[in-house]
Amino acid sequence: MSQPIRFALAGFGAWGKHHAKSIFDNPDARLVAISAPSEASRAEAAQLYPQAQIFADSLDMIAQASFDIIDIVTPSHTHREIAIAAMKHGRHVLLEKPMATNVEDCKAIAATAAECGVQLALGHELRLSSQWGEIKKVIQSGTIGEAQYVLVELLRKPYRQGADGWRYDQNRVGSWVLEEPIHFFDLARWYLEASGDPVELYAYGNSRDPSRPELFDNFSAMFKYPNGSYAVVSQTLAAFEHHQTVKISGTKGAIWAGWSGALDRTTEPSFFLKVFDGETLVDQPMAKTSGEVFELREEIAHCIRMVRGESHSLASGLDGLWSAGLCLVAEESIRQNKPLPVADLLKF
Repeated sequence: MSQPIRFALAGFGAWGKHHAKSIFDNPDARLVAISAPSEASRAEAAQLYPQAQIFADSLDMIAQASFDIIDIVTPSHTHREIAIAAMKHGRHVLLEKPMATNVEDCKAIAATAAECGVQLALGHELRLSSQWGEIKKVIQSGTIGEAQYVLVELLRKPYRQGADGWRYDQNRVGSWVLEEPIHFFDLARWYLEASGDPVELYAYGNSRDPSRPELFDNFSAMFKYPNGSYAVVSQTLAAFEHHQTVKISGTKGAIWAGWSGALDRTTEPSFFLKVFDGETLVDQPMAKTSGEVFELREEIAHCIRMVRGESHSLASGLDGLWSAGLCLVAEESIRQNKPLPVADLLKF
């Protein structure tokens, strides 16, 4: 019988607490250490998880605790330092998106994983979804032919502030495009994988608040491929609840999927997946409930298999670099008000 995989958790904020519960509830995992900067968060972590060592600083935890993999759920601007420190200690890493707030840091994280011979998994948990992941399987099956067009769209209420308001501080969040749209760039690129790599991107954005024009309440981007396929990623934070849509058309058929909840982390959403093969429309059955709370559980289980050598990361460092990079190219496209070549800016 395999020994449980020991997890350290960096970050115990709103989403970090969900990570902690997903680790704790998995019988093949042990939550052995938690770091949190605030005294209140540390007290809560100690009360909920008395078996775990509690630290005020993530770097101290890395240096002092014994664990197999660190789950990093800290503000985006801290990712590089924590991830690289863990990898240099020989630890595997599950890193929440975005990988980092700039391309150079993303490349440094990916390079360190390769140099240290450790596994790096990016938190693109939608790939593990019974709904969004099922779409990839439908595309691979050839049911809709060759995918030519992808739309990923989100209508939702404004973002949470985050601990100490970091999500509304551009110096720490980097960009709102790096928050949820990064998932949609990842999905669209994943769905259009057969088309190769995107070559050009054009984006638009605006804000309701003139005091923070650099944080886009409304954002849309279109990127295209050498074979003529293209994707559209669009989001508004100036609305209500949480409603995500994916539409895909292929050379034979099409896909339409939707997810709705009063909140993004609801455990009782409504969702559907319709598949048209060119002749017949089918409501695709899904074995599990769709939603990021459920997908996080799948992500922890996948990381356990990864650490045991039974699986590779479903979203690699290169995937993390691409998704963050496309977001940053989109930011630059908005600033320059024109389409931009992707490869020249990302310099892979």
